[in-house]
Amino acid sequence: MTYRAPVEDYNFLFDHVVKLEALRGTELYGDATDDVTRAILTEAGKLCQEVLAPLQRPGDLNPARLENGVVRTSPGYHEGFKAIAEGGWVGMSADPEYGGMGLPMALNAAVSDMMSAACVSLQLAPLLTQGQIEALEHHASDALKELYLPKLTSGEWTGTMNLTEPQAGSDVGALTTKAEENGDGTYSVTGQKIYITWGDHDFGGNVCHLVLARLPDATAGVRGISLFMVPKLLPDENGDPGTRNGVSVVSLEHKLGIHGSPTCVMQFDKATGWLVGEKEGGMAAMFTMMNNARLSVGLQGIGVADAAYQHALAYAQERKQGKTAPAAEADTIIGHADVRRMLATMKADIFAARAIAVSNAVAIDMAKATGDKAWKARAALLTPITKAFGSDTGIAVSEMGIQIHGGMGFVEETGAAQFSRDVRITAIYEGTNGIQAMDLVARKMMDGGEAAMALLDEVGEDVEAARAVFPRLANEVWEACESMREATEWLVAQTDMQDRFAGAVPYLRAFARVLGAHLHLKAAMADRGGAREKLARFYIQRMLPEHTALLAHAQAGAEGLFALTDEELAS
Repeated sequence: MTYRAPVEDYNFLFDHVVKLEALRGTELYGDATDDVTRAILTEAGKLCQEVLAPLQRPGDLNPARLENGVVRTSPGYHEGFKAIAEGGWVGMSADPEYGGMGLPMALNAAVSDMMSAACVSLQLAPLLTQGQIEALEHHASDALKELYLPKLTSGEWTGTMNLTEPQAGSDVGALTTKAEENGDGTYSVTGQKIYITWGDHDFGGNVCHLVLARLPDATAGVRGISLFMVPKLLPDENGDPGTRNGVSVVSLEHKLGIHGSPTCVMQFDKATGWLVGEKEGGMAAMFTMMNNARLSVGLQGIGVADAAYQHALAYAQERKQGKTAPAAEADTIIGHADVRRMLATMKADIFAARAIAVSNAVAIDMAKATGDKAWKARAALLTPITKAFGSDTGIAVSEMGIQIHGGMGFVEETGAAQFSRDVRITAIYEGTNGIQAMDLVARKMMDGGEAAMALLDEVGEDVEAARAVFPRLANEVWEACESMREATEWLVAQTDMQDRFAGAVPYLRAFARVLGAHLHLKAAMADRGGAREKLARFYIQRMLPEHTALLAHAQAGAEGLFALTDEELAS
């Protein structure tokens, strides 16, 4: 299969669905004109199709390995990352003061989607670096910014995020890595971190670790955590990589998927580090990086879903098996109703998830460009939805891709299984999807549901505008929107957080279903009688109804969930 980057899909999204006019009207992003946008998408598409996509299978078949303390990356990865760096793709949205392009996150999102589809294992390297750049831009001292940001932005150096420890996963406050002042403005960092994506490589340059650690006598729990920059190689007086720091790779994890991405166990032995931000301000700084990463992980799911869909579509167009219906256009399996159902479901969900993710990115951009609190609240609300629904879509679409391949999907040589193995992690890292849902119904509803209601109001306005053209479709989306509004009112009225948490996952998915229907309806309005209208009808009439059952689950409360005792669950 030859990967096709969704350049025209993104042009359509930016022109008609998640329009960029308001963004281009700001002083910050006035240069992101239509011509610039199209040129960037075209060039990114070429990079992904011609350079990165050919690395997808070799990375799976020839994983990263550890040799005498050195991580050896998969064949072609060095050259692939060099092409990403030299093209300026790492610093797309970074501050121009330090060599970045200063482009909107919306464009960066599109490129992340494409890169993830082409080779998600390699895409993780710029993803982590971009997150680190944003954390440093917001929280680091001027001295740290001047030293690290130009090299990270250019891709000369890469960045990592070090949170997890064997006893401290989602409960970050349980970490034991310690940092002690050296008396010269630096700190000695000691401890072990696990699951460190791209913790080391053989690309050259430097690997810059952002490490969460606890100072002596720090406040207990997450409040007492600080953040440190701990480079693999200590910069010399000229800012070039110098002597080796007390940082080493203990081992590489043997994983279900993303074999080309080295997932390291990192050891810090009195490693020299520099404080990023304020003492005990580590979680605030790290969350800046994590929020960027959560959007990117959602896009990873969407990108892998697109690649899996294209792979399955190509197979369905070639594979002959059984007699197809007389009305079928071809005598291959794409003519079978169930195969057609799966392909339509895959395509419809990819569009919905992609449009939600781009809406999220535009909200981030508008918040940055205007300082408007409403845009900031919109971005915060959409982030857990993007991450969870995007990654869930990647998992579901990849599984359907295997099913379309039949027995050959279970055979590794077709490559169909790799998509499913690679994408499975996206529902787990950067905060599991369950945690995303809990965040949505708790922290993101601390405003009494104001941001959620504002978004639903916007959906309602667009639905009213569509009634004259698509009365039935508009009515179905309107009814779903009203059901979502009622469920949100119920949710914010619950003072027992367990009642919220018990239905958090179905609530998030229902919200995504309604937003997906809204965005499909907007696409139909821009393509009346065309393929996008047909796809919108499929989604709204066949997939949107799922929200009814999801909201019933979301509002069932916690009592029935905990009615079964631990012993009864085990019996």
